[in-house]
Amino acid sequence: MAVSPPARSGTGRARPGTGRAGRVSHRQAATELAGRDPVIADLVRQVGYPVVPVPRQSHFASLVRSITHQQLAGAAARTIHGRVVAALGGEVTPERILATAPQTLRAAGLSGNKLASLCDLAGKVVDGTVVLDARGLARESDEEVVARLSTVRGIGVWTAQMFLIFHLRRLDVWPTGDLGVRKGYAVAWRVPLPSPRALAELGDPFRPYRSVAAWYCWRAAELPREAAAEDAASPSRT
Repeated sequence: MAVSPPARSGTGRARPGTGRAGRVSHRQAATELAGRDPVIADLVRQVGYPVVPVPRQSHFASLVRSITHQQLAGAAARTIHGRVVAALGGEVTPERILATAPQTLRAAGLSGNKLASLCDLAGKVVDGTVVLDARGLARESDEEVVARLSTVRGIGVWTAQMFLIFHLRRLDVWPTGDLGVRKGYAVAWRVPLPSPRALAELGDPFRPYRSVAAWYCWRAAELPREAAAEDAASPSRT
């Protein structure tokens, strides 16, 4: 699905079908949104510009990490993930996972369900169900990436959307099912907690930079209450 161009002339247009905007940076996208919406402008003033580091891992390794970290606290997740990487000899690839004995990966701390998820992911990358090469991903829309990843056991829409936002660094992803985004929107725009369905429409004004708007919603949800109250009283909101 092609995304709409910005409501105002700005730093760039979305690349059709991919949910990304040419060479527009997160900072440029935030500046564009701040020019449209005083709430975003206030958030930029309070928390600065989005920080979305360029990933060091491969696409596949990032998804392996996401699966490994599911339902675990930070320290435990990092420990088990490190053991899995070590069990793979530092080579986190589909072929390596499929060639490694299941008991070896289980001994690293993986549950049976997570092992099944990793093997399913590896198999679907190898057979082409899930496309992770750069050229193939460049041809796929955000919706297509989510649809393919969601066929993998243990990967749902939310995990796929986080992959799009933080690993592929796509700019027009709007995770309406994320509670943090919903709460942050309610805090920043001073409205009741929106349902995922309502939030979908509320995100339309931020196209084609909804990922950046989501980032500010997360930050708004983290603001101290006194800061949120002060921001709510800002004249720029009235």
